[in-house]
Amino acid sequence: MVTSEFARGEFVPRLRHIYRRHLDEVIMPFWLRGPADVELGGVFTCIDNRGEHRLSDDKYVWSQGRFAWLMGRAAILAERGAIGGSAETYRALARATADFLVRHAFLPNGRCAYLLTRDGRMKESLPGQGHDISIFVDCFVVLGLAEVARATGDESYLAAALRSYDGIRDVLATGTARSEPYPVPAGCRSHAFPMIMLNVSQELETALEAVGHTRAAALGADANAYVDEILGDFLDHDIIREMLCGEDSGSGSGVLARHITPGHAVESMWFVMEQARRHGREAVVAQAADVVKRSIELGWDDQYGGLLRFVERDGSPPRGEARDRYEQLILDTWDTKIWWPHSEALYASLLGYALTGDQALLELHDRVHAYTFATFPHPDPSVGEWIQIRDRQGRPIDKVVALPVKDPYHIMRNMMLLVDLLREP
Repeated sequence: MVTSEFARGEFVPRLRHIYRRHLDEVIMPFWLRGPADVELGGVFTCIDNRGEHRLSDDKYVWSQGRFAWLMGRAAILAERGAIGGSAETYRALARATADFLVRHAFLPNGRCAYLLTRDGRMKESLPGQGHDISIFVDCFVVLGLAEVARATGDESYLAAALRSYDGIRDVLATGTARSEPYPVPAGCRSHAFPMIMLNVSQELETALEAVGHTRAAALGADANAYVDEILGDFLDHDIIREMLCGEDSGSGSGVLARHITPGHAVESMWFVMEQARRHGREAVVAQAADVVKRSIELGWDDQYGGLLRFVERDGSPPRGEARDRYEQLILDTWDTKIWWPHSEALYASLLGYALTGDQALLELHDRVHAYTFATFPHPDPSVGEWIQIRDRQGRPIDKVVALPVKDPYHIMRNMMLLVDLLREP
C-alpha cells in the first residue's frame, strides 16, 4: 500500500503522463517496428548501440525470455488501459515468444541453451563450452513463461516454468551453476544468484496465485527466504556487497570483493520491497529503501552526473590489479554510464518513496530522472529507443555489456512498472 502523501502528490499525474508517453511513443514502437520476429517468434536484439543496424539474426535466449515477460506484461496493462497499443498484439507476441522457447530453448537435461539461430537451432556462444553456460538464461525463461501464463491464462506455460524452476534450484544446490560471460571465481558467492532467484520465485508466486495453484504459498516462502539471504548475507550496514570472497581464496581483499554495483543494488532492493510489502514486512521495506538511497548516493558521479557502473564500497573508483576477466571488466568499465542502472534507479527510488514517504528518495528520483532523460533517449525520434551505452561524460560509445545485444528489458520493464505505480486510483 502506497502512502497517502504519494497518492495525493501533485507530481503523480505529470510523471504518469511522461512515463506512459515515453513508453508508448519512444520505446515500444522501436521494438514492434522491426526487432519483434512476428514470423517465427521472439525478438532480434543483435542491434548496434544506436539502434540503427541489425548485426545478426541470432537469438540470445536470455533476451527471448525477457521479451516474453515484457509482452505478457504489456498485454495485461493494455487490457486495463494503463498503456497504449493492442492487448491482442502484445498477447500474440508473448505467446509466439513463449512457444519459440518451449520448442527450441530446452536441452534434454531440462536446462536452457544460451544462444539460438533465428529458426531455433542451438549454437555455442563460446566454442567448446557447450550450450547451457549460464543459469541466468534459465531464470529469464522461467520469468517469461510465468508472465505469459498470466497474460494468456494458458497453464501449460506455468507447468513448464515450474519444471525449469525446480531444475534451477537443483543446480544451485550443487554449487555448479555457471554464469557466463563472467563466471564467479572459486571461493566467492555472488549476490546475483539470490537476487535473480528472488525475482523468479516472486513472479512465479504471483502467477500461481492467479490460478489458485497449490504451490503458490511454497513459492512465496522461497521468495521470502531469498529476501532473508540477501539481507542476512550480502547487506553490510546499508551497502549490498556484490561478491563475498573468503580470505582463503585469495580474493578476500581484491577488486571483486571490494566493489559494489549501484544499479544491481537498487534493482535487488525493489525486488525486496515488492516482496516485503506483499507479505506485510514493513521493517524490511524501510531497510531496503535505505539501501536504495545509499546505493544511488555512492554511485552518483558528482562531476558529470549519472550513476557509475562500479565503485568501491566508499564510492571511490575501483583500484588494484585484475586477476580475472570479471575484475578486468570492473577496472575497464567502472566509469561508463549505461542504460539499465538508471532505469532501475527510476523505479526503485520512486517505489521507495511511495512505500515509506522518505522525501530524500523522491529527490533522488528527480535527480536520476533529469539525468536519464537528458542523456539516454535517441536524439532522432524516427529511430527511437535509447543509445544505451555511454562514456563517463554521457557520450555514446560502442561497447559490449554482458551480451553483444541491444536489450529492451530494463527500459521497457521499468517504464511499465512506473506507469502501474503511478496509476489513477
